[in-house]
Amino acid sequence: MIPVIAFGEALVDMLSSRLGDAGQGPETFTPYAGGAPANVAVACARLGVPSRFLGMLGDDHFGDFLAAELAAHGVDTSGVVRTREARTALAFVSRDAAGERTFDFYRPPAADLLYRLEHLPQGVFAEPAILHLCSNSLTEPEIAETTLAMAEMARRAGCLVSVDANLRHNLWATGQADISLVTRLLDAADLLKLSSDELGYLRADHPEDAWLAERLAAGVKAVVITDGPGDVRLLGVGIERRVTPPAVEAVDTTAGGDAFIGGLLAELAEHLGSAGPEGWQRDEAFLARAVETACRCGAHAVTRPGAYVALPTREDLQQLKR
Repeated sequence: MIPVIAFGEALVDMLSSRLGDAGQGPETFTPYAGGAPANVAVACARLGVPSRFLGMLGDDHFGDFLAAELAAHGVDTSGVVRTREARTALAFVSRDAAGERTFDFYRPPAADLLYRLEHLPQGVFAEPAILHLCSNSLTEPEIAETTLAMAEMARRAGCLVSVDANLRHNLWATGQADISLVTRLLDAADLLKLSSDELGYLRADHPEDAWLAERLAAGVKAVVITDGPGDVRLLGVGIERRVTPPAVEAVDTTAGGDAFIGGLLAELAEHLGSAGPEGWQRDEAFLARAVETACRCGAHAVTRPGAYVALPTREDLQQLKR
C-alpha cells in the first residue's frame, strides 16, 4: 500500500442548526473540522491507508482545533505549517431540507493561501505516493503557482496525481472559477474527479465528449463524473462504465464528494502497492470495484452531519452493505 498525500486547505465548517426554512428560534453554528483536501486525507486514514496532509494553518484556536482533529483521525501532520500572518479559514455552511449545502467563506485572507514550495518537507515525493489536489488552491496567483508546480514535481518523481475539480465559485475574486487555470490543473492529473455540474461549467460551449477526449489526450488516465445520487460515470481509454450508488437519505452533503474520492484513492493506494504503478488505468474490473467502494463511502458520509466525523471506516462500509 502506498500513501496518499493531500495538499490544500483545512478549514472549519461552521454548520448551521437549521435545515431549510424549518428552523425555529435563533440560528446557531457548530464547528466541524473540514476543508476538501483535509477531508480526503482523513477519509483515507479512516480506511486504513497511510495518509499525510500538507498545508498551512493559522497560529490560532481554530488552527489548533484542526491540527488536533487531523492527528486524532490518524493523518500525518508533520507537513502542516503554522503562521501568524493570517487566520485559519472558516466556512459558514447552510443546508436545505435535502441536506444540500451552501457556503459563505471567510477566505481570503487565510493561512492556507500562504503555503509555498519552500514549505514542502524534504523528500516528500522520494517514495511512491498519490498526491491529491483540488481547485480551491488556485484562487490566488501565488498559491496557484505553488499547486501547479507541486503537481509537476510529483509527476516527475513518478507519483500519481489525483485532482478533484471541487469548484467553489465564491472563493474566486470574480465570483467564477477561472476555466483556463482550472483546466491546467485538471490536465496535470492521472485521475480526475468532477461532478456533472462542474463538467457543464468547465466545458462551456464545447461538446461534452470532445472536452472529455481532450482531457484524456492531455494525459489524464481515468475520469470519474459524479451526479449527486445519480449514476457515476467512469471513463478512460477504451473504458466507459456506469455505477449506481446506494440509495440513502441525505442529511448533510458537505463531505459526500470528499468521502467518494477518498474511498477511490484508498482502493487505488492498495492496488498500486500490490500490483505496481503501471496498468491500473486499463484494469476495468478493478476500477469498477473501486468506484463501487467510493460510492458506498459517499453514501455513508451524507447520512451524517459534518465532515471528518462523517467519513466511514471499513467497518462502516460493511454495515452499509448489509
